[in-house]
Amino acid sequence: MKILVTDGLDPGALAILRKANEVDVREFDAKGLFVAIPDYHALIVRSRTKVTKEVLAQGTQLKVVGRAGVGVDNIDVQEATARKIVVVNAPTASTVSVAELAIGHMVSLLRHLPEADLSVRAGKWEKARFGGRELFGKTLGLLGSGRIGAEVAKRAQAFGMEVIAYDPYLTRSTADGLRIRLVDQDRLFRDADVLSVHAALTAETRGLIGASQLAKMKRDAILVNCARGEVVDEGALAEALRSGKIGGAAIDVFSKEPPVGSPVLSAPNTVFTPHLGASTAEGQARAGAIVAEQVMKVLNGQRPDFVANPDVYG
Repeated sequence: MKILVTDGLDPGALAILRKANEVDVREFDAKGLFVAIPDYHALIVRSRTKVTKEVLAQGTQLKVVGRAGVGVDNIDVQEATARKIVVVNAPTASTVSVAELAIGHMVSLLRHLPEADLSVRAGKWEKARFGGRELFGKTLGLLGSGRIGAEVAKRAQAFGMEVIAYDPYLTRSTADGLRIRLVDQDRLFRDADVLSVHAALTAETRGLIGASQLAKMKRDAILVNCARGEVVDEGALAEALRSGKIGGAAIDVFSKEPPVGSPVLSAPNTVFTPHLGASTAEGQARAGAIVAEQVMKVLNGQRPDFVANPDVYG
């Protein structure tokens, strides 16, 4: 079997794939991928490569598309299903990495770490300017509490935070086990001192946090988004920050990446990172190993553990 890897993969994962297959690691633009894909039985991507309807139509030998990460929104899953192409991912790989980044963003924003670093580098000593706030005693609100949200909750509780969540898919018994109090959306926005987004991008969550939701938040509350940029209306967020309706925002994901021209970039009280959630050595190694194992299962005629389009199996 011939496998194409377009966005790079951990060496250990490549070794798994190369045991019984021919593996090419190459970067393509959209046109290049369109031309190359007919030669391959499997395609493995991360977030950069867009696996469109047109690419899948050209992939006449494709049996499986693997996403070395959690989300599959850069893959036309519906088209893959129609063509009986299995889509697999690595939903557990970056859980800890993203959770730790979310906590890091909270601390960075509340303690003004990026600005304080720049100040000291500039030869200043502005202790009074950078007085901050603690996480201890604050309420963390989770918009979505799946694997990553649950890990954030554990770490927040270690800081002495109370955790509330809105998640229609989280059962009360599971929430109780995690020491998370389930609330409705209105109470989540009203009560959270820190609102952390961990919802998947769906038709229901796209633009879910807009002007009306931000208006319900406390004026000193902060928003952290390490999930998907499209969940938050960036224009509404920028306006809420400029007008002082909320206290700050820490953003790892944007509706367009890189976020050139996004109004939130010039808003005050912000911390930004370039979609680093899964970008740890450990997370990338796990993602590569998991997706390699899933792809191998499909190529060997077995059903994988993490199937993004189970309907492909009827």
